[in-house]
Amino acid sequence: MSTLKVDNIRHNNATSDAITMASDGTCTARITGMTGGGALSHRNLVVNGAMNVAQRGQVTGIGHASGGAGEGFGGPDRFQFQANYSIATMSQSTDVPSGQGFAKSLKLDVTTAGGDSNAATYTQLEYRFEGQELTRLKYGTSSAETTTLCFWIKSPKAGIHWVRLYGDELSHSGGGAAFISRKYTVSSANTWQKVTLRFPGFTTDGFNNDNTLGMRLSWYFAQGSAYSSGTAQADDGDWLNWGDANDRARNTVGQVNCFDSTSNDIFITGVQFEVGDTPTSFEHRTYTDELLRCQRYFTYVPSGTVFPGRGNSGSSYIYSYQSTVPMRVSPTIGVSNDIAHGTFSVRRYRDGTGVSDSTSTPTTSSTYFSPNSNMIHLIQGGFSGADDRSATLFVGGGAITISAEL
Repeated sequence: MSTLKVDNIRHNNATSDAITMASDGTCTARITGMTGGGALSHRNLVVNGAMNVAQRGQVTGIGHASGGAGEGFGGPDRFQFQANYSIATMSQSTDVPSGQGFAKSLKLDVTTAGGDSNAATYTQLEYRFEGQELTRLKYGTSSAETTTLCFWIKSPKAGIHWVRLYGDELSHSGGGAAFISRKYTVSSANTWQKVTLRFPGFTTDGFNNDNTLGMRLSWYFAQGSAYSSGTAQADDGDWLNWGDANDRARNTVGQVNCFDSTSNDIFITGVQFEVGDTPTSFEHRTYTDELLRCQRYFTYVPSGTVFPGRGNSGSSYIYSYQSTVPMRVSPTIGVSNDIAHGTFSVRRYRDGTGVSDSTSTPTTSSTYFSPNSNMIHLIQGGFSGADDRSATLFVGGGAITISAEL
């Protein structure tokens, strides 16, 4: 038996080593995939990057046409659209890049055109990270990690586009929040294109190890001069200060206006954000795994669901819903007539008093909420003749929405 003794291993055509040997007998390897198509697990920090989960379905009218703050979720979970001078419909689409293993994409359909007509215009798609999901980046230390973002996009406009990281928990030495932008160029309109971008680590400040908003990832589709009139950030530029108007003006220089026509549609899929400067193959997770991750932030109770409950006051009942996973924070409760057909209503059945219907929006109490429990206590008002006796409650139409989004 013989031993091969080398310091490094590199392909003849490569510019860097694939394997670096250490004197203690260990090695560092640059691995981008595994034989047989397997994935190195838990690399992708983005939940639902393949856009397979879309609990809300299609949502129309997101944004604002005349300068107000307009934002909302729709289509694939975890992605939010924001605009103050245009409006879009968000939905899940089957338009995907060929041969890449994706079945779904996020679609933005421009329904009210606008874009960059006002200096303060912003038009963006945003993904938000919890702080505790980012501690592995080692920000705030000299070992802060470089990160790589990959995604597929089909844009209605060729030309310059921008992506931004904005650190809600990252304080720049200049006093404001730290941000960094990266430019990419779409070669052909209405054609799928893969984009790879790299971001240096931030050494000045780090993330809180908790469930609060740590950082935002934004794709821009139209921007006003307040964010695009300065000197463009270099391809290898460092983090800037959002609190400085001059730095903000460098955010999206040259950004094309993808929202100038109601004929425009934008598609995105295959979003992967990972540690390291080398992009790896997309980490495909099972639908069940991705759904559970999404339900930490949003879930819903469909029509047909039955609950045991008891009287809480003269007109309300309290009942419990067991979510599939513990939610991020005590959730906000709403109702929807879009997820399930029909008008939202809850019917109460109780011995001796018959039935009573309520169309009131349920509420919940943080008093009973635990971040380590998946039990959510709902209070349904609008009934007649409630007392402390038990009853059965039935969601007869629509759905109860339960949101703990960042």
